[in-house]
Order: sequence, then C-alpha cells, then structure tokens
Amino acid sequence: MTKTSAGWTRWRTLAAAAVLMSAVGGSAWAQVAPPSPAALEALRQRPPQDEVIYFLLPDRFANGDIANDHGGYAPQRLVSGFDPTDTDFYHGGDLAGVIQRLDYIQGLGATAVWLAPIFKNKPVQTHGDYTGAAHHGYWITDFTAVDPHFGDEATMRALVDAVHARGMKVYLDIVANHTADVIRYRKCPDRPCPYRSRADYPYTRQGGIDGAPINAGFDGHDFSRLTRPDYAYTPYVPAGEENAKVPAWLNDPIHYHNRGESTFSGESSLDGDFAGLDDLLTEDPVVVQGMIDIFGGWIDKYGIDGYRIDTARHVNPAFWQAFIPAMRARAQAKGIANFHIFGEVYDPDPAVTARFTRVDAYPAVLDFPFQKTATDIAAGKAGTDALAKLFDADALYAQGVETAAILPTFLGNHDMGRIGFFVKQANPNADDAEVLARTELAHALMMFSRGVPTLYYGDEQGFAGAGGYGASRQDMWASQTPVYANETPVGGRQPAYSTDAPLYRAIAEMARIRAAEPALRRGRQVVRAYGDKPGLFAISRIGEDGREILILFNSSTAPVAANVEVEPGSLRWQALRGDCAARSSAPASVAVRVPPLDYLVCKSVP
Repeated sequence: MTKTSAGWTRWRTLAAAAVLMSAVGGSAWAQVAPPSPAALEALRQRPPQDEVIYFLLPDRFANGDIANDHGGYAPQRLVSGFDPTDTDFYHGGDLAGVIQRLDYIQGLGATAVWLAPIFKNKPVQTHGDYTGAAHHGYWITDFTAVDPHFGDEATMRALVDAVHARGMKVYLDIVANHTADVIRYRKCPDRPCPYRSRADYPYTRQGGIDGAPINAGFDGHDFSRLTRPDYAYTPYVPAGEENAKVPAWLNDPIHYHNRGESTFSGESSLDGDFAGLDDLLTEDPVVVQGMIDIFGGWIDKYGIDGYRIDTARHVNPAFWQAFIPAMRARAQAKGIANFHIFGEVYDPDPAVTARFTRVDAYPAVLDFPFQKTATDIAAGKAGTDALAKLFDADALYAQGVETAAILPTFLGNHDMGRIGFFVKQANPNADDAEVLARTELAHALMMFSRGVPTLYYGDEQGFAGAGGYGASRQDMWASQTPVYANETPVGGRQPAYSTDAPLYRAIAEMARIRAAEPALRRGRQVVRAYGDKPGLFAISRIGEDGREILILFNSSTAPVAANVEVEPGSLRWQALRGDCAARSSAPASVAVRVPPLDYLVCKSVP
C-alpha cells in the first residue's frame, strides 16, 4: 500500500479517529484496518538483518489516552503508581500514543518496534529502601493481559494492525525468569532475605540439612515429588494477594525457587530473587509448559513478529532449550517465517554471550560486546582495533557470522544509560559540536556494520541523561520531571518529536542509505583497516552480486588519509555519503581521506 493510495488515506483517517475516540473514553480501535494478507506475508519474509529496530518504553513515549494514566486504580500515587514528576513512577504514556506517533518512528527509518513489557504489572513495589512504580513493565502479575496503564486488548490489536499496515514489525519484551514481588518469607517478611544455597538447604530437608525430611524421593527431576516449598525459607502469599497472578498456577509458591536474594554470582544468579522479584522454578515442567502456553498465546492472538527475552542468563539452559523451539514452532504455524528471538545477556565478553547461542538454543542475543566496543571507540576511549577483535570473535557464535548477522546491535538502553551520556562522560571538556559528532559516529558504526541496528527511543532527540535506569528514561513530550525538563539534549533542545533534531536527521539519512543497499543489510563483512589508537576504521560489505560497499570511519579529531585494501575488481566508486575517491589507485587499493569524527560510504560501480 503506497502513501498516495486510497487505502492508505482511509487507514490514516480511521487511525486518527480511533486515537481521538480513545482519548475521550470511546472505542474505535476495531475500525483500524488490518494489513492485507499479501502485505503481511511480505513483511514476514524479511530476514531479521533487514530491520532497524526502535526500542521504546510505552510509558515514556507518548500519552495518547489520558483516561488511563492511573490504570483504573485509585488516583493516589502509591496506589496507581502515577506521578509524572518522579523518574521511577508512571508518566502516562500508552499504546494509543505509540499509534499516534508511528509516522515519527517510521520517518526515522525504523522497520520494527520493540515495546518494553506491556503485560499487567503490580503498580507499586517496595524493596528495601526503594519504592517505585512498574512504568518499565518488568513486575508482571497477569501474563495474559495488557497493563491498564497502557491500554487494553483492543488497543493492542489496533497497534499491531497499524504497525503491520505500514510494513513494520512488532517485537515484545517478555519475561520468564520472574514475576512481580508477591511472595514473602516468614523469616524476613519486611526485608530482603539472604540467598540460601542448594547445598546448605537441600530440597529434601526443611530449613537446612539438619531439618526434618521433606519432599521424599525428589531427585531434581521428578517434580511430582516436590510438594513442600519450605526447604530454604517458609514462603507465603500475603492476605489479599492469593489470586494476584494470572494464570492461576503462578499463585502457588511451589513453582518458585524461594531461596532469597540473588547476589548475581554462582548458583544464586539462576535461583535467587532478582531484586526481590519472585524467581520462577524454571526446572519444573509445569513452569516450562506454562510459559510456553502464555507466550505462544500472544503469538497466536496478535501475530507478534519477535521476542526480546529479559534476564536470559538468570534461567537454566534446559528451560530455553524447550521454550525457544516451541516459540519458533508456534510462530511458524502462524506463518511467521522469520520470528526474531534475542535474549538479554548483559556481558561485554563475546565468549559469554555466544555461549547462549550454543548451549541455551538462542538464535541471537543482544550484542552487549558491540555496545561496549563501539561506544568506547566513538567516545575516543579505545583504538579502532577493538572492533576488529570483536568481529573476529563472531566465530564463537553458534552459526558463526550467520548468527552474528542477526544480533541486535545497540549503543545504550533503559538500564545502562544512553550513548550521549557515555560520550559526555568520556569527554567532559568537549563542546556540543564534538559530542554531537561522536554520537553520530557511534550510530554510523552501528548502522553500517553487521547486525541489526537497534535505536533507543529519544537518542534521536539528543537525550543523554546522567546515568542509567531512571536517568535514561526521559519523556518524549514536555516533561514534568525536573531532571528531564532541565536537560540540554545533544544538538540542542527541539520541540517534542522534532524531525529536524540533528540526530534524527542524521540517523534517518543512515537508515535511508542502509535500506537502499542490500549489501549493507545482508552483505559479507570484511574488516579492512584499524589501529591501536583513535583513527581510521574501515569495513567492506560485499553483496551477493560481488559489489563492494566500503565504509570508512574516523574516530580521531584530526583528518586521516590512508590507502585501504579493497576487492581487486572494485575500480570505480560512487559516493553514497561523503567525499569518496572516484577511482581506485590500483587494483585492490583505494586512497581515502576521512574528516575528523566523520564517516564515508563508498559503493563500487561497474
């Protein structure tokens, strides 16, 4: 469907009417026209590496329906969780707002929208000295429903249809490691409990090795023998929360590890409670099948195109070995041939991240090693040889470079912080022009090298923040949160959702170049030049037709000039971006000059 067609115009009119009616409490979502079968089939045939992913937190992206700001709860801050002045509470963004701003997302060049979890959450939680609200979506109680702060089933269906009608994909952020914090332990009901190990507190003794025998015959495999959960602590569900979770099996403490707080090392990394969240007993077949049913159901119901899986490293491999093939089979049965699954393995070492593609059956993982390396290079903290070494490590992944080609690459996120923050932190005396140039360079490294570029919402507006978590979750609109409102973005403050923001324009240009050239999405990558200090980094992307695209980056503050090896048949060049040499100096060698903190994209032509 083209933008000038009557069908497109009709869809835009209906979508606008739906947003308006939702904002005043009506419902027009059923009127949003779904994509045609042919259009849906076309987008589902695209391989993951063709996408540019846009990751957003619905609560912070756009408020399309003010009626759901409190999520249907009483309007007190500690009941509904709504407080737009606090970084850690709900601010009012929702799925209706995402629908309203799809033009903005697509104009940036994104082809897939990754939504932070939209499932129903426990609105407010306290853990130790911290009290916050579930604006991020990771404190799930009902895995089958949309959180009322974000919308409802009709809104979700309308969003998927609206995204698909544009030829874009929808990726959901899912959690199988834990639920919201509901379960308490008798020994420490009002504070975090220290982790208790399997050796000191075996499943077959109550409260430690000297305790009374329980769970007779349980060998770690026959879970019908595991009938009592009080081997480490005595768990209980507080009054009034006995049926807080959906599906109902989630309300039984027997399906959780109940061993206390994770220290994020050793055994506790798998079996401990992540910041107090109830850690599921993912070895239990009931849990395995339960999660398969839950998330298979979302594929069946909405035709989701992919899953980002939270806290992947905190779940036992056998769970993923069952769960991931089941999701791919469910998607295949729905006609989704290229269902993209990628796990969160928060580690900068490719040997660690690659293990999850070999042992845990992950098709892909978020490329944390790329994030660390590209950020350090763009910020001037590392030589360009660091990227050469990283790409050499692609051989570690399950299918080598084929797996590396579908790793989502990124520069920052809602936990660690934004690329603008990292650049500023590394260059405290840099002026705004230098910070802007380095941030653009980081995006170019991501957009033109192997992998699936993943943009973090707001980076294109220059948001930087002062760190991770709440400091990196800015409102896209005029914020009531002082720390957000007082920030000066990289490139200067622009009106909300500005398509003239310097980084928006720069990223959109990169995306247009990438979309026009199949070799930049699917081409074989060859590292051509690098050094142990900031300066030149060069790669070639070679397409199926043998044509070469040479991308040249300069991470130093001085111009660089060099001869770069290329394919012997690449003799003439066309500039896709920047000032490229018209001809090679000799077969297999081209002279290049790259301005400071800039990049060139040069295509070989017959």
